[in-house]
Amino acid sequence: MKIYGRDKEEIIRGVKSGRVSIAVFGLGKIGLPLSTIFANKGASVIGVDINEEIVHEINKGRNPIEGEPGLNELVERAVSARRLKATTDGRYAARKADVMIIVVPTLIDDKKNIDISAIEDVCGSIAAGLERGDFVITESTLPPGTTKKVIIPILERSGLKLGEFGVAHCPERVSSGRAIEDITRAYPKIVGGADEKSTETAKALYSVINERGVIAVSDATTAEAVKVFEGVYRDVNIALANQLAIVCEELGIDALEVFKAANTQPFCQIHAPGCGVGGHCIPVYPYFIIKTVNCDTSMLEIARMINEDMPRRTVEKLLKILDAHRMLEKGEEGEEAGEGMNVGTVRKKEKEKEGKLRVLVLGLTFRGDVKETRFSPSLEIIRILRDELNAEVFAYDPLLSREEVEEFATYMHPEKAHDLDAVVIATDHKSFKEIDWDAFGERMRHKIVIDGRNLIEKAEELRKKGFKYAGIGRI
Repeated sequence: MKIYGRDKEEIIRGVKSGRVSIAVFGLGKIGLPLSTIFANKGASVIGVDINEEIVHEINKGRNPIEGEPGLNELVERAVSARRLKATTDGRYAARKADVMIIVVPTLIDDKKNIDISAIEDVCGSIAAGLERGDFVITESTLPPGTTKKVIIPILERSGLKLGEFGVAHCPERVSSGRAIEDITRAYPKIVGGADEKSTETAKALYSVINERGVIAVSDATTAEAVKVFEGVYRDVNIALANQLAIVCEELGIDALEVFKAANTQPFCQIHAPGCGVGGHCIPVYPYFIIKTVNCDTSMLEIARMINEDMPRRTVEKLLKILDAHRMLEKGEEGEEAGEGMNVGTVRKKEKEKEGKLRVLVLGLTFRGDVKETRFSPSLEIIRILRDELNAEVFAYDPLLSREEVEEFATYMHPEKAHDLDAVVIATDHKSFKEIDWDAFGERMRHKIVIDGRNLIEKAEELRKKGFKYAGIGRI
């Protein structure tokens, strides 16, 4: 059943009765939950992915995505009811479907240039099977203006013109580990069409699955900007928190105490500082503006610079404490202890000493209890320690297998840790709060803990155990 331009109630009935066929392109952490939610509401869903193993698992009724509560049951139920099937053939799916939803990654390269090639490829496949009355939606986060400048022209290669088919941007607003809740009830859905009929069609479609309702904005470019600006807001405010934390360190006061007190004022909401910003969203979205507009974006650029520098600041914090500690051991305490230390000076000092610096990095994922390492600050911390300091770097993450950890550093379980100079907590996994620091400390050469996530609430207790402890913005 073609839904473009139809009455809202007719669209809702069509989805729930199974007369509407939906193709979802991209079966990752957002696309697969979205597919199963529509399928379990009654729609006939074809999932499309280039990964044959993922397609095979789904067609067997098995969920290939870890760490999403409730998704196992939704996949099994949708496949058993024959309302969800998966394929690698995008053109086939486009020909069969009435609605095409694109949820593939939008990336940046090493030079921060935007890569929308996956979006373009999918749009090309859809254009090959596009029919009059079809409706195309992008949920992938896009630089504002992409629907108008890129997506519609590709779709019109089909020989049809906008108005004969509909197009809308309806950005995902999903965090890993809570996809089902976010899609169905955590936030209203944002929709913006390339024309008025597209906006109304998208509004009706998403009202079937979102309990919080739908917010229709003026057009697709506005909808694109909404999602990008959400990420930029967080990046800029995290950068502010990080810079204020550095100020607190110089003033000799605890940033967490200052922030907590300041945030009791309703117009102040300082974010949490940390050793860096990771994930596939916040470190990426600012470049969707910086790289695509001609006006001043200096605030966004400075925020990125601050946040991208936090892993290095975290390492240099470790080095200063280590140097001061060694000087105290030698009875050389003085104002110079730990002053002026950076990667370059410590590398020189390490050449004069026997043995390498040995550091354990706790946590490789970008966020606690979420299995995602993309742009994780842990990886940059490891790179600096290993490549610039020639340190022996070990790592552990409770969400990753030994093999997965060893893609980045030598695996070392905390319970087996030994002969370490320092530990860096780089991810706020809940399990790290349960570490037995007494036993840990007995096996360390130097009892130094750098808390890149301010995970340890009672730092003074750790100091009483003989540890040299430093958090981000903490004395």
